[in-house]
Amino acid sequence: MSQDLKQELSEMLAPADWAWISPHANRGAVVVVDPQLDLVDVGVAIATDNTAVVNHWIAEALITKPSPFQLEIWDQTAKKQFQSLIVQPFVLVQDSATHED
Repeated sequence: MSQDLKQELSEMLAPADWAWISPHANRGAVVVVDPQLDLVDVGVAIATDNTAVVNHWIAEALITKPSPFQLEIWDQTAKKQFQSLIVQPFVLVQDSATHED
């Protein structure tokens, strides 16, 4: 099942402007994923409720909520691009400027 889920989430991975992500941040649903992590792997861990892995990433500050400073900067650049992945109820984002394919 995990491989099917990974494939499904891979297909859902998409670029998104901050203007689209911002309303989700306003409701506290945006999770910022460190560029050293694979966005799809994080999505799988969240979707399968893998709390041990997710809690480790949180403890290491590899997945975080956006800081007020980040939100302020991003609000000034509505066209800022992120890689995004929706894993209900969250929108996972990685800064496209630091994202390496």
